[in-house]
Amino acid sequence: MSNAGAYKSLGANDIVSTRTLLHEAIPLTGTIVSGTYADENVKFHSHGMFTTIYDYPYLSSSANHIFDITAGMSVSSSLYSTNNAQYKKKRNVYNQMAQVLVGYDSTGSIQEFDEDGNILAGGSKIQSGFILPFSRLLVKDEIKKGTFNLELGAKILYSEDGKVFNERILITDYSGSNGYFVNSPAGEYGVLYATASTNTTGVGILKANKRFPVGLVYYQAGIAVISGSIFMTENSGGILHNNHGALSCSGPLNIEEDLRAVLTGSLITGACDNFRTRIYNLSFNNTTELNSTIYFCRANNNEFNYSTNPTYLNASKINIKTKATDPPHSYITTIGLYSSANELLAVAKLSEPLKKSPSQEFTLRVRLDY
Repeated sequence: MSNAGAYKSLGANDIVSTRTLLHEAIPLTGTIVSGTYADENVKFHSHGMFTTIYDYPYLSSSANHIFDITAGMSVSSSLYSTNNAQYKKKRNVYNQMAQVLVGYDSTGSIQEFDEDGNILAGGSKIQSGFILPFSRLLVKDEIKKGTFNLELGAKILYSEDGKVFNERILITDYSGSNGYFVNSPAGEYGVLYATASTNTTGVGILKANKRFPVGLVYYQAGIAVISGSIFMTENSGGILHNNHGALSCSGPLNIEEDLRAVLTGSLITGACDNFRTRIYNLSFNNTTELNSTIYFCRANNNEFNYSTNPTYLNASKINIKTKATDPPHSYITTIGLYSSANELLAVAKLSEPLKKSPSQEFTLRVRLDY
């Protein structure tokens, strides 16, 4: 710390480091994902590997990329076949995301997504489904644990009034705040669980009245992996009640689609569209990590009472004195933080000059955020 040509060293008791987590709510309604802009905010790439969603028509200069949707499957999946549409790309998508988010085993093989997160203990694997990488613009440093909510239409009815999500499934990381895992090369992640959200009368939507693990959310990476089981019946290895029927979309053409057919017979963009149009609501809180170093710059009563400004003296007399017996004083306007080699590293400006005299002591708090 320097003033008036003199330097004062800052000790360990003068420096404090802090870490603050700032959170912001991110709501993405289904109308943004499909409906608000008649799909003009949805970009279909020529490579056919994924679909990109923007918050405005993507040709607009004000459009922001919010997330992507892609689909993939492991070669170990019962749905995998070389007869599938784009089977190589679906396999490559799965492998690419798995090697980044799950990693490799001791033999050097890519590990598969584990349904309950306990990779070492084995258990059921997520071998086919959808992957949603969110934009860093939304996620910031990470998704806040325990805040991820995705509501999907299990059955959609079309009428003259538009699309109605007649039955819905709610997917959350409800135990994420204290039940997350750290055995991923991409950081921390939590298990996503599905429960029935709407229309649970009769046989109900799900095969039992409970939560089912149906995916994973990687908090620092900002990626959600959703199992294909959310749209399959129990007999097909899914979570839907057998009497409920597989994924269906009833409309003017009475179209009915089974997700098995979507993942195997459709292109990736077609499978993504099938998933995208069923998003009713999507929300989470992001996290911004703000690191700060606080410097307590202390000016004792006998320090910084003089200035080296050329106008401070006139004929060896202090200009600001009206009488020779008046005590000296100065005005503090700036604080400079220097290295050990007296190199200026940072400058802090006061909002107004601060009068300093031998009868006063100050502690000025300088905060650097990064």
